[in-house]
Amino acid sequence: MFTTLVSGLSFTECPRWHDGRLYFSDFFTNRVLAVSPGGKIEVVASVPGRPAGLGFQPDGGLLIASMLDRQILCREPDGSLRQYADLSALAPGFLNDMLVDPEGRAWVGNFGFDLYGGAPACPTVLLCIDSDGTARVAAEGLGFPNGMALTPDGSTLIVAETLMNRLSAFRVIGGSLGARNTWASFGAAPSTTNVTEMIPQLAVAPDGICLDAEGAVWVADAFHPRLLRIAEGGEVLAELPTDGVPVFACMLGGHDGCTLFACVAPSFEPEQAAAHHRASIITTRVAVPRAGLP
Repeated sequence: MFTTLVSGLSFTECPRWHDGRLYFSDFFTNRVLAVSPGGKIEVVASVPGRPAGLGFQPDGGLLIASMLDRQILCREPDGSLRQYADLSALAPGFLNDMLVDPEGRAWVGNFGFDLYGGAPACPTVLLCIDSDGTARVAAEGLGFPNGMALTPDGSTLIVAETLMNRLSAFRVIGGSLGARNTWASFGAAPSTTNVTEMIPQLAVAPDGICLDAEGAVWVADAFHPRLLRIAEGGEVLAELPTDGVPVFACMLGGHDGCTLFACVAPSFEPEQAAAHHRASIITTRVAVPRAGLP
């Protein structure tokens, strides 16, 4: 069912289809890469602070979330990087996924706690960076905000809360967000803040997401080796097992928007991923094309 597009990578995340290629971050080689449908790879940027979320501005400029130092970088036309926004005073944890909307605003998530250090999970904020680089808190109380999708009319931002068993939705009002609503619930919120104990309580751990033209969301289920197509309300419309390999992000793209790209890896643990380079991007064809953003 799946075809391997590219392999031998450390940990692939945050895929974005743009101008005929798939852009993505390879965490532990500190690189942003672009790959053609034929598998040709180009190094787009080197980010010492570890690249995470990616997003394209209306003029085609690429914004990159630098995870460890909590900076947003902008790639200039000559390939150089400049600081676009400093989020170190606003984001309590490492930066995570990012979505750039048609007005050039960047919506950015963060871990909220020291996941790799074994700290207890705690709620965190979703940040918004206006097109002039000014950053602010857009929403509070989210449980590991991760992948995001914006509906085609720009009215609704859907956010995957990886550690809360749910997709949440916010009404977008200019550059502000309304109250959080549950777009899809997969079960009760975990009863503990110990991440090791939380994981078995997650029926779905939504990581990266993308939206299709029928209003369904494709979800990479981080702690189960599968991709799910979810309707608003939580009905599972389709399930695609990823051959026992965990999947952390997904993106619809290709010439007709019907190629589903998925970032898979045996482990997200930094030492294992950095040492063994067993991550891949796999693809399959689906019937309903991409819609909205990313």
